[in-house]
Amino acid sequence: MSADFGRVGDWRALCETAKVLSAGDDQAARRFFETGFLPLAVADYGTSEGLFTGYYEIELNGSRRRHGRYQTPIYRKPPDPGLGRQYTRAEIEDGALTGQDLELLWVDDPIDAFFLQIQGSGRVRLGRGGNLRVGYDGQNGQPYVAVGRLLIERGIIPRDNVTMATIRTWMKQNPEAGATLRRENPSYVFFREIRGVGPIGAEGVALTQERSIAVDRAFIGLGVPIWLEADERFAAADSVRRLVVAQDTGGAIKGPVRGDLFWGTGSAAADRAGVMNARGHYYLLLPRKVASRLVPGGLTPSGRVGEGAD
Repeated sequence: MSADFGRVGDWRALCETAKVLSAGDDQAARRFFETGFLPLAVADYGTSEGLFTGYYEIELNGSRRRHGRYQTPIYRKPPDPGLGRQYTRAEIEDGALTGQDLELLWVDDPIDAFFLQIQGSGRVRLGRGGNLRVGYDGQNGQPYVAVGRLLIERGIIPRDNVTMATIRTWMKQNPEAGATLRRENPSYVFFREIRGVGPIGAEGVALTQERSIAVDRAFIGLGVPIWLEADERFAAADSVRRLVVAQDTGGAIKGPVRGDLFWGTGSAAADRAGVMNARGHYYLLLPRKVASRLVPGGLTPSGRVGEGAD
């Protein structure tokens, strides 16, 4: 169960102060967080280290109508909740929703369509020019099965080499086996068109590149600022030490110490998100009054609160 992150009144004054901070004034921002908040280390039954991965807004090629190479549908959420939840991914791919006028778009690559569902948002280049943005609008209620875990269990990709990038490469090199593997994940995501800024996270606001993180809402409240410290395990990439905000969720993001960092849109973001597989810690930054209620003992000598929110 989630900890008590306070009431609106506990946050209101801080939010009003944040609204008038000058954009780009790092020193003012630092003072704001150091004076108004206390950090609480998150732990899972005493274990404060967890897994941190990355995601991004995927780019796809698509069309509003089915023709030529555009043969893979991206579906809207069915108006009847029962219709959306009675079918698995395999059944939907076999045509269970055909004829329901639910096709939002058609894309040219089933692998891209699959990773769009994992990422939760995408920007689609239309064949006749222009772009549109799509975002998560529901799921079929079926359990999420991580295909990376299946590849590890079957000895296809070594555990130390499983990232989003290596999974995608394997699927490209093994199209038939990849299609079969994808069907073993019964979870299926529906989308809506996003107009204006985006992508939109579960908090209902546009995500910020390298500053938004997806968390498990069963443990972490949306909107909470977090200090993240994570070190890559396999990729030759920089360690992550930064302030982020809990603004999204994800089917694979389960547990108190688990996060998915949003890297932005485009190829550079895809490259960074695709290899991220880091171990680390994070610290919730809560209003002093709220933090003091959760951990009456106050700060540890290191300046961090130990295991106050688990």
